[in-house]
Parts: sequence; structure tokens; C-alpha cells
Amino acid sequence: MKNPRIVLVQILIFILFIAGWKALTTFGIMSKFFVGDPFVVAARLYDWFSTGMIFRHLGITLYETVVAFILGSVLGLLVGLWLALSPTASLLASPYLKGFNAMPRVILAPIFAVWFGLGVTSKIALGITLVFFVVFFNVYQGVREVSPVTLANARMLGASRAQLLRTVYIPSATSWVFSSLHAAVGMAFVGAVIGEYMGSSAGVGYLILEAEGLFDINGVFAGVILLTFFALILDAIVGIVEARLLHWQPREATTVGAPA
Repeated sequence: MKNPRIVLVQILIFILFIAGWKALTTFGIMSKFFVGDPFVVAARLYDWFSTGMIFRHLGITLYETVVAFILGSVLGLLVGLWLALSPTASLLASPYLKGFNAMPRVILAPIFAVWFGLGVTSKIALGITLVFFVVFFNVYQGVREVSPVTLANARMLGASRAQLLRTVYIPSATSWVFSSLHAAVGMAFVGAVIGEYMGSSAGVGYLILEAEGLFDINGVFAGVILLTFFALILDAIVGIVEARLLHWQPREATTVGAPA
């Protein structure tokens, strides 16, 4: 449970942010054309939900995001485990993985649009490429940093390779995995929205692009706030799962190696 004082301060910060945003246009510091109006943005969001028009667009974007998040995370986990436990395969794959990771993967959006069409598949494919590397490198690093002493002790007790994987490698990498999943949530949304930017007829990214084309800054902010809100919800779900799965970890384990 969060400290009530912390929650209160967070709410106060949010209120001050909205007040500052409103003051920018009320006192003529900045034009509404450029920064919009928080009350108009709130009214736009209310409009979208009260008329029900947003549900189709939001449903499509969330579907693309969740599928890309799940598939990208599973692939990153499996490939990370495989390469971390296979030095030869890791050595062979290393230059290709580094090269692909260094590539600005946003440029793959038009390629995927040609390959898979303008439907949800191309957006999911882009999201997978963004999520995969976030999870992969964390899993790879987590497995490689397993304590040699722990491994030696397990082997002395007769643990097989499968038992080492189940009882040593995966538990040791779990905290790394969940750390990466929090970042992967945002990457999955980025993939979905950029894909919708490249070409679509529905989705929150499409609504933002449409508002941008009409110079409707309030519509753009409404879309951005909506995406941010649901990204926070997905991140909170990951946090709940993390808390349930990592309840066995002692608190002291998080401070090992920390400066005194």
C-alpha cells in the first residue's frame, strides 16, 4: 500500500500541473493553438467516451499492444535464456543481434505495412521488434550474472541441466525479466501507435494523426493522455503480477552491492 501522504502529494502535483497549463493560455503566456486547453481536452475525452466512438479505436490499439507485448516478451525470454546458456550460439548470433538492435526499428513500419498490410498484423509485428530486445537483453544479462558459487553448489548436489534452469537460472533472472517488462509496456504502445501513424483507418494513433492533420492540438493531447492512462494500467498489472511472483524474495536481496 502506498503512503497516503505520498498519494496526496502526487495528486497535488497533478492539480498544480493542470493549473499551470491553464494559466499559460489564460494569461496569454502561450497561445491555445500550440498548447491547447486542459478543460477542452477533458471535454474531448468525455465526448469520446459518452458517445462511445472511442471504444472501437481504443480496443484496436489495446489489442495490438497486448498481443505485441505478450509475444515480444515470450520471444525475448526464450531467446535470452537460450543464448545465455549456449556460448557458441551466443557468439554466432551476437553481431546480428547487435546490428538489429542498433537499427532504428521505427523504419521497419513501412516494410511491415507492405508485408502484412495495413491491418493489425503489421502493428503487432512492429511492437514485437520493440519489445523483444528490451526483454532479451535483460534476460540474457540476468542469466549470465547468476552466482558461480550457487551454480557450483547446485551441481555438487547433483542438479541436472533442467533442474539448474528451473531452480537457479530462471529464479535469478526473474527480477531482471520484470524490470524489462515495465519498459516493454511502453514499447508495445509505441509500436502500435507508430504503426497506426504509417497507415490505418482506426486506432488511437489514427485519431491523433487525424487531429494533427486538422491542427487540433486538443485532440492530439486527448489521444496522448488516453494512451498514457492505459499504459499506466498495463504497467500496474505487470507490477501486481511481479509482486505475487516475487513475494519469496528477501528485501535484503535488493540491496546487495549497494554503497553503505
